[in-house]
Amino acid sequence: MNVVSLVGRPNTGKSALFNRIAKKRVAIVFDQPGVTRDRVTREVEMSGRKVMLVDTGGIAFDKRVTRDPLDEETRNQAALAVEDSAVCVIVVDAREGITPLDSEVIKRVRESGVACIIAANKCDNAGDDWRAAEFERFGLPVFATSAEHGRGVESLIADVVSKLPPAKEDESKNRPLRVAVIGRPNAGKSSYINRLLNAPRVIVSEIAGTTRDAVEVPFSIGSGPEARHYMLVDTAGMKQHTKMSKTSVDNFSLFRSEQAIAEADVVLLLLDAKMGPTMQDKRIAGKVLESHRACVILCQKWDLAQEDGMTETKALPALRQMMPFLNFAPVVFCSNKSGYNIRKTVSAIDRAAASAGMRLPTGMLNRVLVSAAKKTLSPMIKGRRLKIYYGLQVSTNPQTIRLFVNDPKLVTPAYLSFLEKNIRARFGLEGAPLRIFLKARSRNSSGSDPQA
Repeated sequence: MNVVSLVGRPNTGKSALFNRIAKKRVAIVFDQPGVTRDRVTREVEMSGRKVMLVDTGGIAFDKRVTRDPLDEETRNQAALAVEDSAVCVIVVDAREGITPLDSEVIKRVRESGVACIIAANKCDNAGDDWRAAEFERFGLPVFATSAEHGRGVESLIADVVSKLPPAKEDESKNRPLRVAVIGRPNAGKSSYINRLLNAPRVIVSEIAGTTRDAVEVPFSIGSGPEARHYMLVDTAGMKQHTKMSKTSVDNFSLFRSEQAIAEADVVLLLLDAKMGPTMQDKRIAGKVLESHRACVILCQKWDLAQEDGMTETKALPALRQMMPFLNFAPVVFCSNKSGYNIRKTVSAIDRAAASAGMRLPTGMLNRVLVSAAKKTLSPMIKGRRLKIYYGLQVSTNPQTIRLFVNDPKLVTPAYLSFLEKNIRARFGLEGAPLRIFLKARSRNSSGSDPQA
């Protein structure tokens, strides 16, 4: 897929323009230089052409501009984005005019040989358009735009599309599997993605809060029609709401992380194997459970845990005991540093996704329910016992089963858990959450219109 990158110095409105073109709030927009660090990507349609739109961090050659210790890493990510691009849109602030930093950015992008145009942003009304003319001295097409109000964006898009290479037939018509990588700050999320891709795709630092946006990273295994396509989503470390201002960048980052969980097909929850699950880890796991997403647990830094004498046979039961509500999620012990079990994480993702989308044959499901009911009777409540007439799978991802019973009030949480264990024992469903709903139905009507 062709890549279109938005580049420029800090605070010119790149993220706002990115969101305007994507028609969705994807990148964090905040009135502060240096908020965007990683490459934020989104597949968008431009005049009928599918492209990968990329937002980059502001390019600053002087740390006094953003006062961000990660300026160099941000510049490197922007440079990689330019290198991958079919077209670059250099975003400038028309109200401030040409700055030395604008000139330097334009010079470097032109030297890359990539087709480029200038978006003179913040021309909020027709009276501001004259400001864009100043940038014509660079000999590039200049468009007066307003990311905030949408002015000039359609003309900009039309010129971008005209510069794209001829369209190629997409090898795969399948939507990539969305995998959200979540966890506490400094849990190793970005390091995991870089290790898996064997490339510095996202910025890694010991500074907590390095990742701010939810950064989408596409990758594939294999080629041609048989290739498997994934969209990894690197998220900001999730902190407690109480520690953040309602208007802080951290708060926006947390919202993006929660949104990434809700939109994911599979969630990778990263834990520190040496430290074990903390209260914050359990809160994050609760978010996964609330969203009913398929889940895989990665116990990171396993090399350090092994140095302390820890073994998988000891660690797994302890983890299950501390987080029993995620017992359906497979656990992979791995290490970004040594590469131990990193490839196995992809197999675990595939299994969880397959389980979440599995179709449960109605006849087979009901045989499981009948067998379970014969094996263990439901508890007696006020002289009455729960009777299950019929079971039906009503949706996948999340797996949802509706049971038609004599009275839903006669079920206990323990018996519901017993039924779930029997269903999982028959169908597996590794990594997939299972929701069971009960609906009252008389025995005589149990066979008719089961989806009513």
